[in-house]
Amino acid sequence: MTDTPQPPHSGDRLVASSAPPRSQAQAQPRPEPRPHRPARPGGPVLTVWQRVVGALVYLVRLASRVAALALVLHAVFTVFSANPANVWYRFVETLAATLSLGLANLFRFADPHLTTIVNYGLAAVVWLIIGSALASLIRRAAP
Repeated sequence: MTDTPQPPHSGDRLVASSAPPRSQAQAQPRPEPRPHRPARPGGPVLTVWQRVVGALVYLVRLASRVAALALVLHAVFTVFSANPANVWYRFVETLAATLSLGLANLFRFADPHLTTIVNYGLAAVVWLIIGSALASLIRRAAP
């Protein structure tokens, strides 16, 4: 009989592996974990410049969204015939007139509600596009 291992055949029983039993494998000391390498050259801690750029991007996006919200609120107030004597209505109307970017009278329709929705909605979309583009430019220009 030969001592060389033979390949398994169909119908053969499972044979124990040459790996040590679990109790011996667990008793072996584990290798030391490798030290963590930061993903960026500056390390995981943000530099002051990165924080300033991040804050500036956040403020630009926030300002553009607030402007768009004011324009949409004015359109909603107008469509649902809000009370023009209300303080909130006057505040939003003044803010929307300032932020409309000259688009408040761009289109004229027979229905004044449709005119308000289209013109102020277009101005809101323009604000969102401007804010997103400006934030992207700031992020790319930062070293």
